[in-house]
Amino acid sequence: MFGPDKLLGQLSKLDRYGNMASVGDFNPLSASVPATRVEVSVSCRNLLDRDTFSKSDPICVLYTQGMGNKEWREFGRTEVIDNTLNPDFVRKFILDYFFEERQNLRFDLYDVDSKSPNLSKHDFLGQVFCTLGEIVGSQGSRLEKSIILKLPWWNLLSKAKMAIGGASSLQKGIPGKKCGTIIMTAEELNCCRDAVLMQFCANKLDKKDFFGKSDPFLVFFRSNEDGSFTICHKTEVIKNTLNPVWQAFKISVRALCNGDFDRTIKIEVYDWDRDGSHDFIGEFTTSYRELSRGQSQFNVYEVINPKKRAKKKKYVNSGTVTLLSFLVETEVSFLDYIKGGTQINFTVAIDFTASNGNPAHPTSLHYMNPYQLNAYGMALRAVGEIIQDYDSDKMFPALGFGAKLPPDGRVSHEFALNGNPQNPYCSGIDGVMEAYYMSLKSVQLYGPTNFAPVINHVARYAASIKDGSQYFVLLIITDGVISDMAQTKESIVNASKLPMSIIIVGVGPAEFDAMEELDGDEVRLSSRGMYAERDIVQFVPFRDYIDRSGNHILSMARLARDVLAEIPDQFLSYMRVRGIKPSPAPPPYTPPIHVLQTQI
Repeated sequence: MFGPDKLLGQLSKLDRYGNMASVGDFNPLSASVPATRVEVSVSCRNLLDRDTFSKSDPICVLYTQGMGNKEWREFGRTEVIDNTLNPDFVRKFILDYFFEERQNLRFDLYDVDSKSPNLSKHDFLGQVFCTLGEIVGSQGSRLEKSIILKLPWWNLLSKAKMAIGGASSLQKGIPGKKCGTIIMTAEELNCCRDAVLMQFCANKLDKKDFFGKSDPFLVFFRSNEDGSFTICHKTEVIKNTLNPVWQAFKISVRALCNGDFDRTIKIEVYDWDRDGSHDFIGEFTTSYRELSRGQSQFNVYEVINPKKRAKKKKYVNSGTVTLLSFLVETEVSFLDYIKGGTQINFTVAIDFTASNGNPAHPTSLHYMNPYQLNAYGMALRAVGEIIQDYDSDKMFPALGFGAKLPPDGRVSHEFALNGNPQNPYCSGIDGVMEAYYMSLKSVQLYGPTNFAPVINHVARYAASIKDGSQYFVLLIITDGVISDMAQTKESIVNASKLPMSIIIVGVGPAEFDAMEELDGDEVRLSSRGMYAERDIVQFVPFRDYIDRSGNHILSMARLARDVLAEIPDQFLSYMRVRGIKPSPAPPPYTPPIHVLQTQI
């Protein structure tokens, strides 16, 4: 995980000697927001009772899993709660949450028998596996699961110990038996969720241009723990004036000071030059706490040029900068909508054109290798396993395009993989994979490669639900050049007004120039003179994620991360433009009175 300092630190720093070529390219609107931090609380009900003369003394241990090697690493432990089978642990787990990654979690529960930190010295009460996305994506971000007793190797001896204790003891701890429930609740940490709308002006700045005045702009830097500074905002340039008034701008508190209200904020003033060698006028420092006082005598700052002050005894300053306004706004997040009940609907569309090759041949992109997934299967599982955590019923429409269908051989660019056009839904990603393999055995690969029909298919559903309660994600996996480029562009431009995103994964060796054009990162997509309202397409070529070392797990984790990274921002852009606020989260879970009484 990299934090905000490292993230923004990748941008070149601005020095006071005019080396600003990189700063001119800095766009604060495109700077990524660091991972959201969530606090996971754990409670359990009806744990196994391992103690003879009292109840168990439970502790919960959280493990996280590495993306590549699947190694489980201990993340943290709760406190021990004495003598209860229904603990509500006070100590929380603080985790960095990434929507675009599958973050596997394992919760192990023990009955603590001594002060030893060695877990093998304690009785194992069971464990639960889930993902962080499952917890966040559950209603009210509250996930309840059955605890299963799968003994770690060091507790195999405990089975013998239980057997000696008699049948009743053995019944309490049979591997695979449900041993109570665990309740995991996620809450996004509130710090750094505010944004600030600020406006500045300046007075009597130094004149830097020979034939005119100055063309001033401000550059804001956040200080780091090591004393260095990281750029976080740059204003526009005001031409030919020594008394500029800059436009108001919004910046997150996280970007400005990382939530530390007393952290130094440095502001440098420059005179813009066309060749990029901007002239340093001066600088001053402040803090969020000082700025929060708003317009007052405290927020009029002298602009100081250290070199000029060192040379001139009568030097006073190089002008002043004044804060005109300071307004704090609370930013809503992707998680606010998910906690409020917004569902992510996931649809798959798979390319069945003949250019993929005969599925019976090993050279085909659709070849069903008995030992490993083909490229279509790997891409589908990598992305789908993350998206499915945000869909409550786990039922996904799965479509194909570019094939001849039985029994009459008609060509279709919008057919249900499960063979049921009235109900194309498959149960979970496993159901989608099964329908995909069944289709390969029944349809004939043909062509051409038309995207518009499947895009329009999902768009019809998205157009019917625009209240923020649902958002639609279409995954298209394809091998080739688009045949209906004009119609596809028109479909995407129309879909950009809907609660919808499109992910395109290109498999095989083909050139994917057309796909890059659809991905509007560089140039906004247009059709018939109409521009897309927002960028809703993310394209990645599958070949960029082939791990030469053979580590497909790590490769697919990277693929999923990159294709899903833009979804939260695309989601938020739709909600903000439409003025849709997240629904209130359900009230926090309150245990029944009889459960509370058992803990007293």
